[in-house]
Amino acid sequence: MRAFSLAPVVWLLATPLWADARAAVLMDVLRIDEVAQILQAEGLEYAETLNRDMLDGQGGAGWQVQVDAIYDTQRMTETLRERLEAEVQGETREAVIAFFASDMGGSIVGLENAARAAITEPEVEEAARGYYAEIDGSDDPRLAQVTALIEAGDMIDRNVTSAMNANYQFMRGLADGNAVDLSEGEMLADVTSQQDAITEDTTSWLYGYLLLAYSPLEDDALDQYIAFARTDEGRALNRALFDGFGAAFADISYALGRAVALNMVAEEL
Repeated sequence: MRAFSLAPVVWLLATPLWADARAAVLMDVLRIDEVAQILQAEGLEYAETLNRDMLDGQGGAGWQVQVDAIYDTQRMTETLRERLEAEVQGETREAVIAFFASDMGGSIVGLENAARAAITEPEVEEAARGYYAEIDGSDDPRLAQVTALIEAGDMIDRNVTSAMNANYQFMRGLADGNAVDLSEGEMLADVTSQQDAITEDTTSWLYGYLLLAYSPLEDDALDQYIAFARTDEGRALNRALFDGFGAAFADISYALGRAVALNMVAEEL
């Protein structure tokens, strides 16, 4: 009887372990660790811009220590893992894994990551934006495909919302660190005033990036990706990724604002 009574306990323990294993597989096929490393590199470069423009290049070793802690890849991947586990479960998770574990799905992830790493170079970004400007408004078939993919994931509005929230959190960090004296209403008004400019910039960057990423991809493969993005499973994944990255960037932006404020106030003392 004792041996039999243990069976339910073993079953209860095995279920979350299996779920954790499949969540790990999902993270692997999406190559989230690689994405986090790319975003960390982008962030460290942006931090150099903040040091130059807001700290007169005087951040020094202390600033670098702060920035390294803020752009922690483990923290970013953990935020993404939590959102993916919460929003991509069961059969939905298995469908996403099946798609991105395939040769085509794996190739798409690889192309997206390679393009994201490449476009951090100013000349690559300029060329990508320039190409989009050349074909914008035309009947170019690849432009139509990229537009379909963007619309399937509501990518422009989601990116704009994430960028505006990140800007607001950065200003909150500055204000909480006593570097600026702004009310919440003033911060919100300032961020809102940036919406048109952010939308224009986001549209140009996003199209340029995706056109670059999928340039080696066959039309049929991209059509299959668009079809997947329109499914419930594709929408769930898209929502989870945007929620996860949005939350990660909000935290990072606030922390950056506080770090900038700390250094600005220290310089004044």
